[in-house]
Amino acid sequence: MKLLYYKAALLIALNAFAIRTQAQIWTVSEPENLPEKRHENAMATANGKLYLLGGRGVKPVDEYDLKKDSWKSLAPSPIEMSHFQAVTYKNEIYVLGAFTGGYPHEVPIPDIYIFNPIKNEWRKGAAIPENRRRGAAGAFVLNDKIYLVCGIQDGHWDGHVTWFDEFDPATGTWKTLPEAPRPRDHVQVAVLDSKLYVAGGRLSTARINQVLNTVIKEVDVYDFKTGKWSTMDASNNLPTLRAGNTTVVFNNKILVIGGESDAHLEAHNEVEAFNPQSQKWEKLPSLHQGRHGTQAVSLNRKVYIAAGSANRGGGPELNDMEILDK
Repeated sequence: MKLLYYKAALLIALNAFAIRTQAQIWTVSEPENLPEKRHENAMATANGKLYLLGGRGVKPVDEYDLKKDSWKSLAPSPIEMSHFQAVTYKNEIYVLGAFTGGYPHEVPIPDIYIFNPIKNEWRKGAAIPENRRRGAAGAFVLNDKIYLVCGIQDGHWDGHVTWFDEFDPATGTWKTLPEAPRPRDHVQVAVLDSKLYVAGGRLSTARINQVLNTVIKEVDVYDFKTGKWSTMDASNNLPTLRAGNTTVVFNNKILVIGGESDAHLEAHNEVEAFNPQSQKWEKLPSLHQGRHGTQAVSLNRKVYIAAGSANRGGGPELNDMEILDK
């Protein structure tokens, strides 16, 4: 009887472990059709659907319907828009802190562009102040305001900034906030419990042929309650250094996903999570396909990531999607 009991207990434990393990593995989406290949693009959610937009060249917006498990091609962007983190405000998708044009002198887009998924229409929004224009910056929404942090003024050439700006969509006005502790570009950011986390990125300086090797190890945090910046202890530096990564909140943790560096030709597939409760980084299951130059989003207790570049630099471009379930 004891032997049977122990066998039953072992089976229960193994099944529980298998369920937990399975729940923490990226699955490759197998939809009816695929979106357009792209990189240096963004992805956003609106009205319960996913939207891939932007990238090198002029691309259509691709809409993913979770219920139909299919992609649909929508209106093309009015201009080329690349190197940005899209944000959603009132079920419209905002593009700011983005570039247009070719390497290495991409030009900051001077205006905000807004996509309305219901109308399938783009429109030009407010102008970005001339002295605060940059691309490859982090963007996010908090309490009905849109924020832009860091970035670079002259493509991949030079001009990294520590700027931190607040935009009020209701009034169309801009406000300058305290500057970040250090400049960085090719970065995405996320907010959790009133704290902004800025991890990853680099100091692209093609002017002196220093680009992929200029990755940043420090993690900077802005506390909206105190209005002050801090830098996490060196023991909490980003474990895998990379830029062109994407950052998203999931399970009350800050996930840093993918990216590129001079460590290897292939784009990074590492997924690392900072847990504010334990104040430690955790290693999560890796992507099946390493990628950089795209954006992950969280929806319905899952993380979605699609498109991007499979190798550092400009390709090959991807159009597949992976999903991490809670």
